[in-house]
Amino acid sequence: MTETYLMWVNGQERSGQAELCHASSPEDVDETIQLAQKVFQSGIWSKASPHARADVLEAAAALLAKEVPNLIPLEVRQTGRAVREMRAQVPSLVRWFKYYAALLRTEERAVLPTVGKLHNWLDRVPLGVVAQITPFNHPLLIAVKKLAPALAAGNCVVAKPSELTPLTTLALGKLLKEAGLPDGVFNVLPGYGASTGKALVQHPLIRKVDVTGGTVAGRAIGSIAGGNLARYTAELGGKAPLVVFAAADIDVAVNGITFGSFMASGQTCIASTRIIVENAVLGQVLEKLKAKIDSIARRMGSPNNPESMMGPLISAKQLQNVTTLVDEAVESGNATALTGGKKMSGQSQLDGTDFTKGYFFEPTVLVSSQGGNDSILRTRIWREEAFGPVIAVVGFDTEDQAITLANDSEFGLGASVWTKDLAQGFRSLGGAKSASGIGSENGVDALREYTTMKSTIVNYASAEESLAAEDWFGDKSGGPVRYG
Repeated sequence: MTETYLMWVNGQERSGQAELCHASSPEDVDETIQLAQKVFQSGIWSKASPHARADVLEAAAALLAKEVPNLIPLEVRQTGRAVREMRAQVPSLVRWFKYYAALLRTEERAVLPTVGKLHNWLDRVPLGVVAQITPFNHPLLIAVKKLAPALAAGNCVVAKPSELTPLTTLALGKLLKEAGLPDGVFNVLPGYGASTGKALVQHPLIRKVDVTGGTVAGRAIGSIAGGNLARYTAELGGKAPLVVFAAADIDVAVNGITFGSFMASGQTCIASTRIIVENAVLGQVLEKLKAKIDSIARRMGSPNNPESMMGPLISAKQLQNVTTLVDEAVESGNATALTGGKKMSGQSQLDGTDFTKGYFFEPTVLVSSQGGNDSILRTRIWREEAFGPVIAVVGFDTEDQAITLANDSEFGLGASVWTKDLAQGFRSLGGAKSASGIGSENGVDALREYTTMKSTIVNYASAEESLAAEDWFGDKSGGPVRYG
C-alpha cells in the first residue's frame, strides 16, 4: 500500500504532523485528548441516557453489517490474512455493538441496606477520556471489542491502532459518526508506539489505558498508567498449552490443534503453541497432525484466494523473529522439524503465488530430537512467544506430568484440554498468570471496567424525624442517634 491515510479527530479526517502517512505527533495527541475532554465534560455523550447510547450502538451494528463486504478486503489487504478467515471473523463483530446495547437497556441498579429512612443506590458512571492501543493481528476485531464497552459506558475514546494495520479502525470513525455518535467521542491516531503511543498513555487526562500487545510493552505502559493513577487493562503475551489425553477423540483433537495453532498464521496471543500429548497416543497424533499440516501447506496461496488456507506473516521483522527461533532450536540439536521449519519459496501449488516475494513461513511442527528426552523443553521457542505458525510437541505419561508441562511458562492467557473423561478435564483446567496481563475483557466485566462507582443517598425522613434521629451534637443526650 502506497497511499496515505489521515487521522480521525473530532468527527473528521485530519492530517498529522509526523511523517509516517499522517501519523500523529505528540502535539496531535495532546490536542485530540484536550478536544475529547471538552466533549466528555459537555455531557453530550457521557450524560446521555443508557437508551440513547444503546440506540447509537444498535445503529452502528446495522451500518457495520452493511459495510462488511468492504471491510473484509481491507482487512485482508493490511494484514495478509487469508480471506476465508476474514469472511468468518468480520461479520461476527456486529454482535459486540448489539450485546452492549442490550446490556444498557437491561442494566439494574444495586440498592444497599441502610439504617433509617435513607435510600442508597449505586450507579456506574464513565471514567472520562480513555486510550485504546490495538495490535496488528486482529485489527478490527480487537478494536470493536474494546470500543463497544467503552462507548456503552459513556467514555470518549482515543484509539491508536498498530502502525501496520490502521485502515479498518479509521473506517470505524465515519461509520460511528453516521450512526449518530457525537463528534469527538471516538478519535483514531495512527502512529508508532514509541512516539504516538507513549504520548497517549502518559497524558494526565487519560483515565484508562486498554492495550493488547507484548508483555514487555505492556509492563512499560502499565507503569506509566499507574503513575497517573489511571485504570489499566492489558491482554499481553501467551504461550498456550494444549493437552491431549489418551481419552480424547484423536481426530477431533488434531482439528483443534490446527485451528488453535495456525489461524492468523499463528499470530494470536492465545495460539496453542505448546502441544502436550499423552505418550500412549503421541504417535497417532503426530501422524495425523503431519498429514493435516501438509495439506494446509499444499493449499497456501494468495490471501485473496478463498481457497487459500493460510496467509503470510505481517512483516519482515516478524518473519525474521520466527525464523531465528526455529533455526536456533533445530541447530542446537534440541529439536527436529517434523514438518515445515523454514520460509516458503517457489510458487504456490494452489494459485501460482510467488512465495519468495512475501513473508510466508511453512506451518511447522517441532519435536524433541531423537534420544533427546524432551530436549525441546530446553529451547527458547518452548518458552518465548514466536507469534508464527510453529508448534512444539512433547509427550507425557501421567496427568501430573501433563499439568506440570502446561504450567512450565510465565504466561497464562489461554489453555485447552482434550479428553472425553469429564472428570479428568475438570481436574486439569487452571487459571491465569500475571505475565499475560491484567483486568477483564468481554462481557459485562468489560463494561464495568470502563466505569467507576457512584453512590447516592436520599434522606426521605421528615425534618422532625431527622432531628430526632440524626442530631448527633444536639443538647439532649441519651437518645438514639444514627451513626452512618
